[in-house]
Amino acid sequence: MPRMRPEFNRYKYNLNLEIMKKLILTFIIIAISTASYSQKINIEKTFGGYKFTQNGKNLRLSELVNTMKSDEQSYSLAKSAKSNYVLSQIIGGAGGFMVGWPLGTAISGGKPNWTIAGIGAGLIVISIPITSSANKKMKKAVNRYNSSINSTSYNFQPNFSIVSNRFGVGLAIIF
Repeated sequence: MPRMRPEFNRYKYNLNLEIMKKLILTFIIIAISTASYSQKINIEKTFGGYKFTQNGKNLRLSELVNTMKSDEQSYSLAKSAKSNYVLSQIIGGAGGFMVGWPLGTAISGGKPNWTIAGIGAGLIVISIPITSSANKKMKKAVNRYNSSINSTSYNFQPNFSIVSNRFGVGLAIIF
């Protein structure tokens, strides 16, 4: 007697295919929604200022300001801090140049103009409190941003596990 091939049940196959499509779509939606939640910005004290990181990535000043667009108060404070920081860098850079030029002239054996070096030193001194103010404002903006995230966001952390029962093996998601 020839062996009979079991009949292919197209309805059961289509039903399983639809379930798999829905399951994959659910996982994609969960991944996208989890990634779109705002993440906390970490502050680390460094020499002369702070280092800001988010998810292990160092943030530049412009990235930091753009990250805070969702909180209006933090965003305006961060923009002000960035403006102060840019101003202090311009003043400090000009002061450094004005000190460095006469020093280079003196090292090369020329006659330096120490008045310019003195003015440059004054500009450097003026840039220090501006930089300090910018750092304090940015730290305040980040702290305000982090507190707004903690109060408004939901910490979604599903628990995935593989389960087996009399119906087969599956993936369980616990919210």
